[in-house]
Amino acid sequence: MRTAVIDRQTKETEIRCVLDLDGNGRADIATGIGFFDHMLELLAFHSGFDLSMKARGDLDVDDHHTVEDCGIALGQAFREALGERIGIERYGFFLLPMDEALAEVALDISGRPFLVFDCEFTRDQIGMMATEMVEEFMRAFAFNAGITLHVSLRHGKNDHHKAEAIFKGLGHALHKAVTVSSDRVMSTKGMLE
Repeated sequence: MRTAVIDRQTKETEIRCVLDLDGNGRADIATGIGFFDHMLELLAFHSGFDLSMKARGDLDVDDHHTVEDCGIALGQAFREALGERIGIERYGFFLLPMDEALAEVALDISGRPFLVFDCEFTRDQIGMMATEMVEEFMRAFAFNAGITLHVSLRHGKNDHHKAEAIFKGLGHALHKAVTVSSDRVMSTKGMLE
C-alpha cells in the first residue's frame, strides 16, 4: 500500500494529510481557503490519488502559512508513500489546456528537489488565495517530496484558468511518474533517494 499520514503542528497551523497514491481521485479537503480547496480537489482527481487535507491556520494573518504548510505536508506524505520507488516511471510530463490557458508541467522523482516556476498572474488574489501562493505551494511540495519540478504557463489571460491548468497538469504529471511499470529502479545508480 502506497499510503502515508502526516500530522504537522506549528504555532501557525495544524494540518493532517492522508494520501493514497493508488486511489480513485477522491478528495476530502478543508483548509479554510475556498479556492485552494478547489485546487487540491483538482490535483487529487487528476492524479488519481485519494487525498484528505484538513488544515487550521492563522488565516486572520493571511493565507501564506496555511498554503505553504499544506504543501510541506503533502510533499512529506508523497515522499513517504512512494517508499523505495521500485518500478515507478520516475518522470512525468503533461501539457494541459484550460480554455485560453496552457500549462506545461514536467517533473522527475529524483530525490533532488528543485523548482522552476515560469508563470505570471495579473490579479493579486483569486478568492481568498493570493496568486503568489501558487508558486509557494509548488516549492513547498517539490522540496519536501524530493522532486525536480518545472511549471510553465505557455498561454493564458484568466488567472483562475491559469491556476487550474497548473494544478491539473501537476496531477497528470504525478500520475504518470508514480505509475509502476517494471520491477527495477529507473536509475543507472540503482537507487532513487
